[in-house]
Amino acid sequence: MGATAKKRTNRRKKASLIISHLVLIIIALTMLTPFIWMVLASFKSLEEVEQLRPLPSIWHPENYAQVFQQVAFARYYFNSVFVAIWVTVLTCFTSSMAAFAFSRLKWKHRDTIFKLYLGTMMIPGVVTMIPNYTLMVKLHMLDSFTGLILPAAFTAFGVFLLRQFMMSIPPALDEAATIDGASFWQIFVEIILPLSRAGIVTLAIFTFLGTYGSFYWPLILVKSQHLRTLPIGMLYFDSAYGRQTNLIMAASVMNIVPLIAIFVAGQKFLVKGIQLGAVKG
Repeated sequence: MGATAKKRTNRRKKASLIISHLVLIIIALTMLTPFIWMVLASFKSLEEVEQLRPLPSIWHPENYAQVFQQVAFARYYFNSVFVAIWVTVLTCFTSSMAAFAFSRLKWKHRDTIFKLYLGTMMIPGVVTMIPNYTLMVKLHMLDSFTGLILPAAFTAFGVFLLRQFMMSIPPALDEAATIDGASFWQIFVEIILPLSRAGIVTLAIFTFLGTYGSFYWPLILVKSQHLRTLPIGMLYFDSAYGRQTNLIMAASVMNIVPLIAIFVAGQKFLVKGIQLGAVKG
């Protein structure tokens, strides 16, 4: 009787496991459906896209070449990657230095100032867009790469994320380095930064993805065609040449390729960074 009950329990566990996997597969396919449709539509003619056929009767890889022929897509690509890389580098640099000051250095009203700084995360970006634009006008940075990069190079989220990592590093390391004659800069560069690598990579991925897909700030700041980023370039591509859905889908596929590559390459650090940031500090 005991063996029979054990077999029933094992069968129930297997059935439950199978059902769980089926549900997850259905959810995954549901989430992948728009992406699969986008990839297939990028190889169709415009007529087939409008007819909503699942597969193209004739594959049209030349759609990707036509995107580059109709708009300066390569230039838009370069602008987006160039701005995203610079914003990522500057954000990691400024956030790590501020996080070091807020976590490892002791100075008056440190925690109070950090809470006030952290409070800026509650302010929507739309609210600060007009002041930032006015500042760019006064600094003569309109319609420039500098105007696209500098306002995005400072983030309270990055400081908060890296501070959580640095707070978890044992203070004994700082004390030992100080006894050996290390300066604050040496402690920061040679001890704190290497131990915060997972957090820095996590911040870099989030920053690159957010900047690469930024829309509103480049839209109001950039007027010249040669400075347009991919989201803005695709907007003008859609309006200037009519509704060419197959070419728009081809441009969209090329748009997300760097994002997928970065996410896959940094997935290990991203998961580790999120886990450590959630339980430490």
